[in-house]
Amino acid sequence: MEYIVTGGAGYIGGHVVDMLVSNKQDVTVIDDMSSGNHVNKKSKFIKFDLRKQFTEYKKLDLESPIIIHLAANPDVKESMNNIQDHYERDVTATLNALELARKLDASKIIFSSTSAVYGNAVQMPTPESYPSNPISNYGMFKVLGEGMLEYYSENYGIKSVALRFANITGGRVSHGIMYNFAHLLKKNAPIEIWGDGKQSKSYIYISDLLNAMMIATNKSKKTFDVFNIGNVDSCSVLEIVEIFMKYAGPGIKANHIGSQAGDVRTMLLDISKISSLGWKPTCNSRQAVSKSFDDLIGKAK
Repeated sequence: MEYIVTGGAGYIGGHVVDMLVSNKQDVTVIDDMSSGNHVNKKSKFIKFDLRKQFTEYKKLDLESPIIIHLAANPDVKESMNNIQDHYERDVTATLNALELARKLDASKIIFSSTSAVYGNAVQMPTPESYPSNPISNYGMFKVLGEGMLEYYSENYGIKSVALRFANITGGRVSHGIMYNFAHLLKKNAPIEIWGDGKQSKSYIYISDLLNAMMIATNKSKKTFDVFNIGNVDSCSVLEIVEIFMKYAGPGIKANHIGSQAGDVRTMLLDISKISSLGWKPTCNSRQAVSKSFDDLIGKAK
């Protein structure tokens, strides 16, 4: 099978490319390397900014590839401060990826969406049928992306799957609370806790995400489909701090700072739909957090 992975030099994309290559798939990566520099030498790499139209698609010489569209800027906080750049990277880039799918007669396109489309959901766990009500620009742009995805699937017959990710961690993680704590520890600086620390969210380890993505890619039969990809439980910021202290050792300080604009307080996704296809996470949220710190720092002290 032939694959195109947009954002394949980034955190999630790099892991996806490695997995596909290890499974003997033909992989073409499209990435401008603005937020990642991972290159698997067994893939074909094209440095390109998808905020522009990819006009040389005929040179790819691919026959009905599967496109996994991961190119985006996932920083919720930054999306509230730099809306134009986020729009271009999250919406314009998605439109250009869909146009590439149409021109290449792609057999399927997989779109990385987010739990942020639900905003501060009342129903927990939150099912795919829950209405979108984002409270961040990032979440809003992913809603727009899903809408475009559905439009292209219905009007051009491209099978499409939107995957609403919980918080992904582990491996070569390059952002998020675990990364931030580990980075501050290396600088011997106090860790920063947004708000009261009681915010609770679901975390999934990167290898579990990869397995879920492949199951959704291979087993989804609808023209357009949506799946939550998350965990069976959630973990609060204060619980993450507790886990982190086992790695940091005595003497580390913590500062509480103001709340973060656009940040949902509670997130727990209903994963029964993807589980019905034969997938389940191998570790819960606390275990995913611990494994992420193992990857970033080393074993607990």
